[in-house]
Order: sequence, then C-alpha cells, then structure tokens
Amino acid sequence: MAKTRVIGLDIGTTAVRAAQLDFGAGGRTGKGQPTLVRYGEVPLPIGAVRDGEVSDQEVVAHAIRELWVQQKFDSKDVVIGVGNQRVVVRELSLPAMPMAQLRASLPFQVQELLPMSTDEALLDFYPTDEFDGEQGRTVHGLLVAAVRDTVSANVLAVESAGLRPAMVDLNAFALLRGLTRGELGQRTVALVDIGARVTDVTIVSHGVPRFIRTLPVGGQEGTDAIARTMNLSVMDAEKLKRTIGIGYAVGPEHQDASEALTDVTRNLIEAVRNTFVYYAGNNPGKGIELAVLTGGGAHLPGLGQYLSSASRLPVTLGDPLATLSVARTAGGREAFAGHESLMAMPVGLAYGAAA
Repeated sequence: MAKTRVIGLDIGTTAVRAAQLDFGAGGRTGKGQPTLVRYGEVPLPIGAVRDGEVSDQEVVAHAIRELWVQQKFDSKDVVIGVGNQRVVVRELSLPAMPMAQLRASLPFQVQELLPMSTDEALLDFYPTDEFDGEQGRTVHGLLVAAVRDTVSANVLAVESAGLRPAMVDLNAFALLRGLTRGELGQRTVALVDIGARVTDVTIVSHGVPRFIRTLPVGGQEGTDAIARTMNLSVMDAEKLKRTIGIGYAVGPEHQDASEALTDVTRNLIEAVRNTFVYYAGNNPGKGIELAVLTGGGAHLPGLGQYLSSASRLPVTLGDPLATLSVARTAGGREAFAGHESLMAMPVGLAYGAAA
C-alpha cells in the first residue's frame, strides 16, 4: 500500500531541513496534487557536516531532535539523501533481467568500473532505457556506488536523534523528483544544486536522469576567500558576500573582497559549464534547454546571470512548491516566498519513498 505521508530529511552543511508531504489516498502515483503539511529547518555549526558527510554525530542529532520538536512532525520514519565525492555515478548497460536479480548481480559486474572495492560500497541501479542489443535484451541506466562509511555516518546521526531511516536516496534523484514535474518534466534541464561544499549537476530529459556529476566546490569557498582576504569572521564574510554579489560594481573598500569572490566563483561556474559541454558533446541533438538553480549557494546575487552568460542558457531558481499545495500547518505558500529553492532537496526526498 502506498504511503500517504512521507518526510524527507536533508542533512546539509549549514542546516538540517525536513519536509512532510501528504499524497492522499493514491500515494505518490495518485492523480491528486500532493500537499506540503510541515516544513522546517535548524542551522548547523561549521564543521558538523563536512563535504556532505556527518562528522559530529551528536551535534547533528541534536539539531534534528530540535527540528522535530519545533515542527511536531507526526512520524519518525524519514527518507534521507546522500551525495558527495564518495558517491560514484556511472552509465552502465546490463543484460535485461528482473530488477531484484539485476541488483543482486551488481557486485560481480561492476568492480572494474569503481575506484573502490564492492565490499566497501553500497550499490544500486537506476534503469533509464531498455533495448535489443548484440547480446540480447539489454537495460541501460545509471550505476550508483556509495562508500558504505559515508552513508553509515548519516544514518547513525539520524538514528541517534530517535528517527528511523526508511530509505537512503541519491540527492540527484531527489532533486529530479522534486523539480521536474509539470512543465519542466517535458524538457531537457540541468539541475544545479549549489551547497556549501558540494555542487550536484543533474541533466534530466523528459523526467529521466541522463547524466550526474558531483563537483567538490560550493558557495562556502567564496565566503572563505573573503574571510581570508579581509581578515573577517566567517559570519561577517558571509554577510559581505551577500552584499557585494558577483558581477556588480563595488566601492574601493570592497574591491579586494569582490576580486576574491570572483576568482572562486569563476572556478565554480567553469566547472558547471564544462559539465554542460561534456554532456552536449556526448548527446548531440539533445541539448540542455534550461538551467535550474537550487541550494543556498544559488542565492548569491548575480550568480544566475553569470552562469547564463557563461553557458548561453536561460537560468532560473527552482521551485518545488510549484506543483504542490501548501497547508496552513506549514505556514501557507507566502511563508516560503524567496526560499523555495532551498526546499527542493527535502521535498524531493519525500517523493522518493511515497509509492
């Protein structure tokens, strides 16, 4: 039976965020519009989560417990995400077989594709196409391999908070589910989630993931560069970063900070643009139509224009609430104005286990 209410829990570098969706009697596959019934976030101190992996279990568990008290979520079952440099995604074609059997065969078929032992990895496969190949019926898709320790660290923090992880999903798949609904589900789009230390780029064509890349850079690099250059605290550097933005004229007192921010942001934009170019080169005739930004780093003033200029693509902020109803228990739609893109990950995680 499909679950009607599901909670997605995003453990980010700067905050834990959770969204509870109600899918009605039909579950995620039903025809009704899902409803956001509760949402909240609690900030995390610097260092509690590093590069997408929990490093201070007790601090993160405390923040999660506080979030549950504040928002009064009515379940302890949650879907959590994983996505960093220790998660590998590769295209893979395999002989067609029932999915349970295919997944069981992965450790014996993928060792040469991975930079880790299959004994150290959690493996999954996301099918995207099926066709008749030289060796018979073949299924093509994305192999996902996560170092077991990086998943375990996040799971243990959630369990320490008294919750039950019902499912661990890939962050890129969560973004796909949360954003490529409605009109975006009919186009080829690049989902660019800019976190503090990690940026996920997911190319989705008509609702199907075609390419995923995790970049080891995020918005925090800009804050750190300003802090070093101007001898500021991280908090003050973050405020200054949001004030000066990227690509804007600044006064002489902020010139050094602007140059430092521009240098590191250029590296991020180039890495994202190069990902677009790589995809386009390997998928002729299936070009990206739109870039959709999410994550805290996406709110740097001027960044969207910078990426649009570098990639020659239209760029917009993602809105996972566009295809949802928002209940009064969550504060109503107006409560999240301007912050919708920060909610994409927990909303998308809730979609993952709703059926």
